[in-house]
Amino acid sequence: MINCAHPLHFAHILQGDEYWLDKKIQALRANASIKSHAELDEAEELDAGNPLELSIQYQKLKTLLPNLNILGGCCGTDIRHIEEICKGALSLEQRY
Repeated sequence: MINCAHPLHFAHILQGDEYWLDKKIQALRANASIKSHAELDEAEELDAGNPLELSIQYQKLKTLLPNLNILGGCCGTDIRHIEEICKGALSLEQRY
């Protein structure tokens, strides 16, 4: 599982042909904000990011991680993010 980071912070690590990429990662709970953890720690208000952009990032990760089947949210996410993530996951299902 990948937890508590925005996809833009770790997606570059998932590029490649490492054996664990298509087998090990099955869950994702990303942060809504693209800000770093240090920036978020200093923030006076929670950054909710952009729900649609987060959903698009999830869709891109799903193409890299075929066993990714648990999708959720972490810091800054709310029902708007989850709804967009679900819509994106359904659109991926309809493609295959």
